[in-house]
Amino acid sequence: MPRTIWDELVDNRDPADARRIAILDRLGILEAGAERAFDDVVQLAGRLFGVRVESFSIGFGREIAGWTDRRGTRWKLSLMPFGGYVKFVGDMNASSQPSPEVRNLRLSEREGIFAFKPLWQRAIIVAAGPVTNFAFAIAIFAAFFMAYGHAYTPAVVAQVASGSPAARAGLAAGDRFLVIGGEEINRFEDVVRVITMNPGHPVSAEIARGSERRTLTITPAILTETDRFGNIYTRGQLGVASGPRIIERRNPAQAVWFAVDETIMMTRVMADTLVQVVTGRRSVKELGGPLKIAQYSGQQASMGWPNLIQFMALISINLGFINLLPVPMLDGGHLFLYAIEGMQRRPLNPRVQEWAFMSGFAALISLMLFLTWNDLASFGVWEHLANLFG
Repeated sequence: MPRTIWDELVDNRDPADARRIAILDRLGILEAGAERAFDDVVQLAGRLFGVRVESFSIGFGREIAGWTDRRGTRWKLSLMPFGGYVKFVGDMNASSQPSPEVRNLRLSEREGIFAFKPLWQRAIIVAAGPVTNFAFAIAIFAAFFMAYGHAYTPAVVAQVASGSPAARAGLAAGDRFLVIGGEEINRFEDVVRVITMNPGHPVSAEIARGSERRTLTITPAILTETDRFGNIYTRGQLGVASGPRIIERRNPAQAVWFAVDETIMMTRVMADTLVQVVTGRRSVKELGGPLKIAQYSGQQASMGWPNLIQFMALISINLGFINLLPVPMLDGGHLFLYAIEGMQRRPLNPRVQEWAFMSGFAALISLMLFLTWNDLASFGVWEHLANLFG
């Protein structure tokens, strides 16, 4: 069974553990602070439009600790420390589903109730959370590019391996990638991203060879690898070598520009991965849940602050992307229902909304259970139990 940083903590054998746990503690503080900042933005958007806030929570489930401010808002830390939420006055639950009593209020009593705000105001309030997730990631990348530098590699082929997919497709040293799989290529990292995501699947590539522009079809080889922490994954391989990597410190304007580009790229990778899993091109075993996130957090912590900070940006992008999926209970589900409401020019039937939220809740719980099962399987728990009782 693969070892994690938590196994090492229990064993207490490595003096470096204290440093790793200290980093993880700080990661927890940073994540809690980030979640507080995200929900502060949602609250700010709500209060901007006169919506009263009932409670703010870091995590879900039963309250562990909290206090009530002078505005009557309850600030609390909840049992399950995954994400958080803002609950407005009149909401039946954390997903902002209106309570039955609210629908019967008189016009004079509806002031400050989220459910009765204009559609565009509700949409802005709901979108504030995911937008802040992406903005937080952009801020992390921008600060990183200014402090540590922006690493990239020109999209030029330095060497082609004999007998490789690149050689069979006709690539040669000195070729510059322009477009692969319909995506514009600005750096060699873009080439790696597209090829990695398409093991065994033909992709079209446009290259520049001198002053000539050519179009090739490349089928990346399927490569199965194990990283330094024992995680097994498959990826596509082209069979080319790039030139030397360049690291440049960016000024603030450049840093923000490239940070936005990096965030967009990571979001596209997540979208491509989801599509490939849904269409069967990638195994569902490659999906990870909260236990995998905890494991990867420990692994990145052991590699130092730069890796850990970039991992935080990745988690923030992941949260923003997931929250925008059109699944009821998530922000994207709310926005999807608002879009339908806008097209119909009338509110949705309360019964329809109720069933939508119930089905979304069931889907999310099922997904969480499945991902946790996947995580335990990747740790070898089920195999160990089978051997133990078999």
